[in-house]
Amino acid sequence: MSRTKTITKKPKEVDAIYKSRVVTRLITMVMRGGEKLKARNLIYSALTSLAEDRKEATNQLEQAIRTIQPKLEVRSRRVGGATYQVPTPLRHDRGEALALRWLVTAARKRKGKPFDESLTLEVKDALNNTGAAVKKRDDVHKMAEANRAFAHFKF
Repeated sequence: MSRTKTITKKPKEVDAIYKSRVVTRLITMVMRGGEKLKARNLIYSALTSLAEDRKEATNQLEQAIRTIQPKLEVRSRRVGGATYQVPTPLRHDRGEALALRWLVTAARKRKGKPFDESLTLEVKDALNNTGAAVKKRDDVHKMAEANRAFAHFKF
């Protein structure tokens, strides 16, 4: 019998307007300093400039997230005094969290435009399989592929 309790994850609330959990998670990622209303307005502005129809906008966002989402990542594993980068497959929620983080980071790094415009452009780039977030996913996959020899050190 285990001494630790089993952790039950809280279900994520669905966004009131767009009826999507991904939008809720994106708002939380964008939020800084507890200013959720400001983050919500930025995301809604980006989604309306992405597509007029709400359903179409969420579909495009979710498709972009699926494009950015990695399948593998490398994790450090210490074996016999040496540290190896071991490629491990990702669960869906972890991959989605990484994709959202990379999308927001790439949008913030675009200079010269307001955040909502740069987020819209980054989502469009992800739909076209280009952009900084997609490059980050490719880099992670390349690193996992390069360290495939250490896959037998899995956790």
